[in-house]
Amino acid sequence: MATTIPRDAVESNGRHALVVADGDVPVRTALDAAWPGWDADVVDVVAADGGLARARILGLRPDVLVGDLDSLAPDLVAAAEADGLPVLRARADKDESDAELALLEALARGATRITVLGAFGGPRLDHALANLWLLAHPALASATIVLIDAGSRVFLVGAPGRGGEPVTRALPGTIGATITLLPFGGDVAGITTRGLAYPLRDEPLTTGPARGLSNVREAGDASVTVRSGRLLVVETALPPARLSSGA
Repeated sequence: MATTIPRDAVESNGRHALVVADGDVPVRTALDAAWPGWDADVVDVVAADGGLARARILGLRPDVLVGDLDSLAPDLVAAAEADGLPVLRARADKDESDAELALLEALARGATRITVLGAFGGPRLDHALANLWLLAHPALASATIVLIDAGSRVFLVGAPGRGGEPVTRALPGTIGATITLLPFGGDVAGITTRGLAYPLRDEPLTTGPARGLSNVREAGDASVTVRSGRLLVVETALPPARLSSGA
């Protein structure tokens, strides 16, 4: 019987903010099916430019709009301002992406957990890659950041900890789901997994080979420990048919 969790599996405490970027954003029913509780305890919703329209499709009311606003019709921006939405306008020739500015704004508002929608998809692969790289943004190191869509949940595990110790991250969720572990920005050392079909026992993953691709969760309370380096964790949601059948 498949094990599912009632709320976001990645982190369950701290001030939770939601950032909505302008990539592909699934309908709420798809998000709820893939990641139950993904929006639990959200206290701030930050829209990044065109993410305003995508947030409203989900029935979300953003607390602030951030960006250069080049992806929004002027009348939509004017209507949002007239409705009382605070707008933090950025210059078009800025160094930061709109998603980056939105994440920094969420952090400035006190977020310790940030869930990001709209980080993937759309016509620009470079935007999707840049959003992945924001997981390693040094100014965002104090927050736990998770990127989700209807098919994937992505986050970064960095080690060592502040005292030089290994870092362990819980990977609870649905049994049978695919979990990929990839070195991010360099080799990763001392990886130990628990509850996955293909275990690692204090082993490295090096940049280039695809060894960490397509592991499978065998326990609802799986975990990964890293001694040094940055490990990208990509979980693929089970299709609804497999969830309903108890696979």
